[in-house]
Amino acid sequence: MKLFLIRHTSVAVKGGICYGQSDVGVADSFEEEKKRVAAHIENIQFDEIYSSPLTRCKLLAEGLFEQKEIVFDERLKELNFGDWELKTWDDIYAEPKGKVWMDNFLTLPTLNGESYPEMVKRIALFFQELKKGKLESVVVVTHAGVIRIFKSLIENKSISESFESFKPAYGSVSEFEI
Repeated sequence: MKLFLIRHTSVAVKGGICYGQSDVGVADSFEEEKKRVAAHIENIQFDEIYSSPLTRCKLLAEGLFEQKEIVFDERLKELNFGDWELKTWDDIYAEPKGKVWMDNFLTLPTLNGESYPEMVKRIALFFQELKKGKLESVVVVTHAGVIRIFKSLIENKSISESFESFKPAYGSVSEFEI
């Protein structure tokens, strides 16, 4: 199976803001970025199309696949940062619990949110179901954290390796052979 993971386009959020599962809008560059993504995947027939239900992914998926059925799956959302959603990273780090989390973000849960191990579980469940489908070509419109987890699962590497070496850009397409 060929798996195409598309990161949503740029968001209408100032830099330095933690927005995880907050339903933020897209930047003014959306149409231009969407065209670049569309050019990258044109002429590819997908057996299934999945997307995170958050607006920044939903708009891109619907724009790319106007006449196709899209499955919106809650498991494809970004990490839930809980009380830290829409705060600046600097403000989070200034909090004692925020600093502890940032120094151990791959193991500890966010404040009233989720941990990366919890997120890995939900992505791994989705991935296992996907592999059972015996499909030839699948596309998933999602978030950077989700894409990094997929990469670690596919390549059988640790999450920390994916975070250190892999930073999917806004509106990028990552292709994997499963």
